[in-house]
Amino acid sequence: MNDSPADRRAGTGAAATPRPQDEPATLRESGEDPERGCLIARLAELQRSMGRFFARDRSMPLLASTLTMQQLKVVMFLSFAGSTSGQELARHLGVGLATVTGIVDRVVAQGLASRHEDPHDRRVRRVQLTEAGRRLTSEIIEAGTGGYIRLLRRLDTETLRTMETVMRKIEDVMREMHAEDAEDAGPA
Repeated sequence: MNDSPADRRAGTGAAATPRPQDEPATLRESGEDPERGCLIARLAELQRSMGRFFARDRSMPLLASTLTMQQLKVVMFLSFAGSTSGQELARHLGVGLATVTGIVDRVVAQGLASRHEDPHDRRVRRVQLTEAGRRLTSEIIEAGTGGYIRLLRRLDTETLRTMETVMRKIEDVMREMHAEDAEDAGPA
């Protein structure tokens, strides 16, 4: 490939146009239509390119944070789940309870979460975000949204309409997938 370094950084050029043999093996093996496979691969690469674009913004609270990846996962999970037990966190992260205890200890030490007794079972300690933790997660989410809005403002209205239609379809599929995953998981 003769892409310039600028083409590779921008996600343009030959590297950004996957050919059927470049598509992930899971698409080839599924018997999916080659054109669909190429479109999916190109869209995935465009999504990665957008991620790289937004990751360059060093002012983002996520990049300014000193949290490890596991600590960040705990903080973000708590922002969506609210109060949760250590066992629920361990299950979500796919690690042991002892590992989660250490991670939570460090998040608590940073003032981002607190532990408290479960009102229904005094043997259980629950973890929840503090005000500082809620502020951090809000800043992380809003920073990503702010950059995305800046990008969207540069698009014409017709493109925005098309994107809204596509994004609503994606949202519908996400709901279906979430319902299927919840069904597959069975009762909690």
